[in-house]
Amino acid sequence: MEKLEKYRQIIRDLLATHARTTEDEIECQIIYDTEHDHYQLVDVGWQGMNRIYACYIHIDIKDDKIWIQHNMTEIDLGQELVAQGVPAADIILGLHPPYKRPYTNYGVGDSQKQLLNKIE
Repeated sequence: MEKLEKYRQIIRDLLATHARTTEDEIECQIIYDTEHDHYQLVDVGWQGMNRIYACYIHIDIKDDKIWIQHNMTEIDLGQELVAQGVPAADIILGLHPPYKRPYTNYGVGDSQKQLLNKIE
């Protein structure tokens, strides 16, 4: 449980670091769902007559692993997590297709290991 709480705090800190102040009518929201372990950084509001809604970062915690589900920034989230003490094997690039994950410097996820074993 200590590992899970540590990962939750690291993710909250990471999102807070990258939340940016924007125009008055656009709000940068940090969304935490610690019950289901979903975390997002979202812009919501209006820019003139245009509605703004954009999810820039989406991270989940599943099976004690940090899953980077969406990253529309230039930030290398995996590297930032590693710099905060998260082992690379505990970071899953969910935004990449399962067949590419074994070729990254990060984990593949338990379900992906089972799938790869069936293919081999």
